[in-house]
Amino acid sequence: MLDAILSSLLPIVVTFLLGFLAAWRSDFRRQDASILNRMVLTYALPLMLFVGTASTPRAQLSQGVPLLMAGGLAILGMYGAVFLLCRFFAVRTSTSALAALTASAPAVPFMGPAILGELFGRSSTIPIAITTLVINLTVVPATILFLTLDPVQENSQDPRLAGQDSEHVPPQSAGFSVVAAKLWETIREPMVWSPVVGLAVVLIGFQVPLLLLRALLLLGHASGGVSLFAAGIVLASGKVRATWPVMLLVALKNVVQPALVLSGLRWLGYANPILREAVLATAIPTMPIVAMLALKYRVAETVAASALFFSVIGSVITLAAFIVLTN
Repeated sequence: MLDAILSSLLPIVVTFLLGFLAAWRSDFRRQDASILNRMVLTYALPLMLFVGTASTPRAQLSQGVPLLMAGGLAILGMYGAVFLLCRFFAVRTSTSALAALTASAPAVPFMGPAILGELFGRSSTIPIAITTLVINLTVVPATILFLTLDPVQENSQDPRLAGQDSEHVPPQSAGFSVVAAKLWETIREPMVWSPVVGLAVVLIGFQVPLLLLRALLLLGHASGGVSLFAAGIVLASGKVRATWPVMLLVALKNVVQPALVLSGLRWLGYANPILREAVLATAIPTMPIVAMLALKYRVAETVAASALFFSVIGSVITLAAFIVLTN
């Protein structure tokens, strides 16, 4: 068990620390992290998401309805709760969305094959596919939308930014046009529409040639490593900060979320294998994409990188505990 966890988490920690070391040696600067980040978000990650979704058999999706319900409630429920709590304390919309994503989205697309594949074998494809779909079709697009809307919401009250007087712009229509424009901007993001296209391919029953999928994966596989390396560069420019917001987000992601799934499914009478698949999928640490989005939109960069670091390090203990609890 410990070997399975370390074999999947150790490369992540090492890659993260290599990025930190590269920035500390001045081999890479903070601006270089932005370039690496843009490559991942625009090309590598969308390719990986498309291939991961399009290569999922339709029969497996239909078999995973209980996992879909459990994962959907766990991820969307935690996202909504953290977002609303942050907004209640007057935290900015963009920061609230990033905090909600950190506390709710396990890195199943990045770490699922290594961790769950080692534990469950071939049957791991179902929880990996289901959880990946839930994340990429719901909380990730929602977070990108909030991140793009926030600066506009703050600046839209200043008519000088639009180059005209506010008297001549109906506030309500201007608000609708801003939201519509930002919604369209979000939909145009490759990492938003690529899993949707992959899901459509699965639902219509079209088989993408295996040769093409393998060709796309060459760059797609780089997304996890490059994003972690860039997060290490960002962290080196500041400090690893174990502040209470960072540790609270880590506790919610690594402990509270899988604990709620475990207690909820047991209360509903579910047993293994559904129980352990749902619990361990949510017990995986937070997604590296939180640091990538923080870097791209310049929102809470140190907090996001620190939360990612402590979530990965802490999961060596928390993931092992949930493996034991789910037998």
